[in-house]
Amino acid sequence: MSERYRITRSFQEPAEAQEITLEECKKYFAAKPDFVYKSVYTVKGPGATMSIDGDFFMWSHGELEIPFRHYMGDLYVAVTNEAVVPKMVEIASELRADLTEG
Repeated sequence: MSERYRITRSFQEPAEAQEITLEECKKYFAAKPDFVYKSVYTVKGPGATMSIDGDFFMWSHGELEIPFRHYMGDLYVAVTNEAVVPKMVEIASELRADLTEG
């Protein structure tokens, strides 16, 4: 099972004024050639397909697509590959946000 991380500004004061907006994310990730926005994330497994509605910024890393999900003012990502760690640290830094498990 993979660990899930949250990129957030909720630890900063005042927290309610520091959410990461969807518009901010769309602008930020549009400048990143290895990211694509999707409003539905589809997971295909043996014998089953599941689609999740939401705001996903899909990171292309080699043959992998790794979702960064915007939800309620934060970004969430699961560490399914070791390459995710430096990418999420880079994103948190550039968005002037903190990184926490959860």
